Amino acid sequence: MTLVHLGLGTNLGDRPANLRAAIDALGTVGAIAAYSQVWETAPLYVIDQPAFLNMAVALETGLAPLELLAHLKAMEDELGRVASVRYGPRLIDLDILLYADMVMASEILTLPHARLHERHFALAPLAEIAGEVRHPTLGVSILALLQGLPGPGDIHRLGPLTSMTL
Repeated sequence: MTLVHLGLGTNLGDRPANLRAAIDALGTVGAIAAYSQVWETAPLYVIDQPAFLNMAVALETGLAPLELLAHLKAMEDELGRVASVRYGPRLIDLDILLYADMVMASEILTLPHARLHERHFALAPLAEIAGEVRHPTLGVSILALLQGLPGPGDIHRLGPLTSMTL
């Protein structure tokens, strides 16, 4: 089993329910070891869209990276994600942020996630569950990466997913 850290995001429909459904689906590919609180974040790149809910999940899985990616993309489809513009609104987004300490670059997957180190919305929830984990190529902790970003970003912690009403 390998410990993998995933980023979850949603900004359409019932956002807390979307996150819950994704966490339930992740149980089919491994055992959830930890999950962060929920963070609300302003959209980046394409700003004319609703705010996102983001969280991070630590998952123990026996799947290889490309197998896991294929399962995550199938889960997104099953949960109702429809392809749209890049960085646009989405019902659910499941990203592999870290796959243990693996470094990999292929046409369809880069590990660690290529832009992890520059995104508040990924680092803030990840720091809650993996703050001392070192970024495999940068050699510094996730918490240090978060603290090194300029400003707090347009992000705030909402609390545990279990406390959010549907």
